[in-house]
Amino acid sequence: MKVKAAPGLRVPKEDDPHRYITEDEAVEVPSSAYYLRIVAEGDLIVSNDAADAPKKAKGSN
Repeated sequence: MKVKAAPGLRVPKEDDPHRYITEDEAVEVPSSAYYLRIVAEGDLIVSNDAADAPKKAKGSN
């Protein structure tokens, strides 16, 4: 699943607590108990791929 941190938060990654998931970029993480719990608490937000995809400039194809 793809997730982003809630605005203003940094969430430690399960496999490396010194690296963080931020609100700037969605990252792919496993659907583990660790991440599912943080999503349920509201600190991580499941990302919608369409909303996170870079927007194309009008007229560019």
